[in-house]
Amino acid sequence: DGSSDNSLKILEDIAKTNSIIKIVSFSRNFGHQIAYSAGMDLALGDAVIVIDGDLQDPPDLILSFISEWENGYEVVYGVRVDREGETFMKKFSANLFYKFLDLISDIKIPKNSGDFRLMDRRIVDAFKKMPERARYIRGMISWIGYKQKPIEYKRLARSKGETKYTLNKMLNLASNRIISFSKKPLKIAYF
Repeated sequence: DGSSDNSLKILEDIAKTNSIIKIVSFSRNFGHQIAYSAGMDLALGDAVIVIDGDLQDPPDLILSFISEWENGYEVVYGVRVDREGETFMKKFSANLFYKFLDLISDIKIPKNSGDFRLMDRRIVDAFKKMPERARYIRGMISWIGYKQKPIEYKRLARSKGETKYTLNKMLNLASNRIISFSKKPLKIAYF
């Protein structure tokens, strides 16, 4: 997604030795929702797993996701029970924000879940047919339905670097959720 570090070169070197690895490289940073969508558009497997590259979500949890998928769940997603390394204010504002969004949303979107998830091919194929340009993937996947299962975990502190997810990006994602999953703003504007 337009990374300025050496990750693309590392991935290209890995792909030279493993033909199953495919790389999608953008001309600039389009945002994580678009990057995830591009990956899902090109993925060919029976299931697709989405995880951030900062390793705050534990990759070893993927084995539990796969196990639950093999037990018949079509979506298995992580729910953060703790957010290591985040300030009280960040946790408080996130909690308040999600409570507000739950009040106005027309669809139930699991609290403290992110985009870290496994999706069955049937879910991915349904997702790919959705024409939304302003995407809020966790909401879209909740809206699709089917058999979904949460798995709780402790989110680790960022080991390197600073988040590039600014307040403006968070507000943009929030507005996508509000506009896409609630009729209340439109009703308020009408009245």
